[in-house]
Amino acid sequence: MMANVSYELPPLPEYTLHPKPPLLPWVSDGHLALALPIVGYWVLSGIFHVIDVYDLFPQYRLHTPAEVLKRNHVTRWEVFRDVVIQQILQTAFGLIMLIFDEEPTYGKEEYDLAWYARNIRLAQRAIPAVLATLGFQPSALATKFAASSPALAGAFAGGRYPDLVQMVTIAGEHTLVPAFAPWELQVAKALYFFIVPIFQFFFGFVLIDTWEYFLHRAMHMNKWLYATFHSRHHRLYVPYAYGALYNHPLEGFVLDTLGTGLGYLVTGMTVRQSMWYFTISSVKTVDDHCGYALPFDPLQLITSNNAAYHDIHHQSWGIKTNFAQPFFTFWDRYLHTGWKGDVSVRYEKSRRVAQQKLEQEQAENTRLPSSQTTSASENDENVRPISAPRSTRKKSSSISQSPAGNWKGLRNKVNESLHGRGGAVLGVESNH
Repeated sequence: MMANVSYELPPLPEYTLHPKPPLLPWVSDGHLALALPIVGYWVLSGIFHVIDVYDLFPQYRLHTPAEVLKRNHVTRWEVFRDVVIQQILQTAFGLIMLIFDEEPTYGKEEYDLAWYARNIRLAQRAIPAVLATLGFQPSALATKFAASSPALAGAFAGGRYPDLVQMVTIAGEHTLVPAFAPWELQVAKALYFFIVPIFQFFFGFVLIDTWEYFLHRAMHMNKWLYATFHSRHHRLYVPYAYGALYNHPLEGFVLDTLGTGLGYLVTGMTVRQSMWYFTISSVKTVDDHCGYALPFDPLQLITSNNAAYHDIHHQSWGIKTNFAQPFFTFWDRYLHTGWKGDVSVRYEKSRRVAQQKLEQEQAENTRLPSSQTTSASENDENVRPISAPRSTRKKSSSISQSPAGNWKGLRNKVNESLHGRGGAVLGVESNH
């Protein structure tokens, strides 16, 4: 294959496309791009789950264990189930899209580099006009630097390099044609391998933020949309990592699956770029719901849209603010929907109320076995008046009243909630 040749410019080389071997021999790149976001989601969720269970960083918790127990309106099993359902739908949609995707190929790299270099050469034609507008004489500058810096002189002359030529074969004949300057090829490589991919990722992230902000905000402003779809996600007043994608299936498909898919298509990413794009989006969403403000978490340091920022949106008093997610906060800033003011007093009130509810539950659990024991003892005395009364008091499941016992008992309750009544993984409770 060969492009049109212009002898005023270096010609674009011929190229032949070949099927690109997959990164892993046992799975195609397309299927790997679908699997990696799910793997990343559960690996990071698992890490935060371990942090929860063993209470490894209590000083960085956004909510106390008492809040975890008392404030959420959905079980861990229901969250786990709905996340899996969304990921199944997401994967099914991806498999359908793979049918229409072109097979990944290689062999065009040199052509693409030459295309960038040629456009760099064309852009230099504007330099003389810009210099003249600024009061300089382009021809005089080109002559001045011709001996000491031929590349700079050629740029001042509008991209003319008469001494740069190469011999190529065109239509079976050897032909002398213009060649690219070394600096043009270096800039072309920087564009091809670094600058353009970075811009694709950045623009893709902006597209996701824009898509999610306006749909997310609409679901809060429209009562029917909120009650029908988005209210499910807000059953989690105290978010945790693997609850990040706990949504109504239709909402999850529209906001997350279509949003990232649109960013991938519009930016023209390759399949291998999409592996990073989809996976970064997935783990960022998990991190935003992790429930910890970790000072060493890179995902929370890169941008101000982090777990602490999004957690405000999950509170009853902040639910109409902080719609932006998952990467940036510029839409909240520009449209004045970001939370303003201090939140420490409100968080402290939520902690205090949750602790009071827990203590009331502990007191009730303590009184109930006591009343049962008294009744059983009276029955024993009526049936066997000669025998000494035997206590049938059961071991209380409430938290010990001593400070050490309080903390240990509370931690056990949280762990029970995290693991489920039957000790299953990720809170998959055996009685559901």
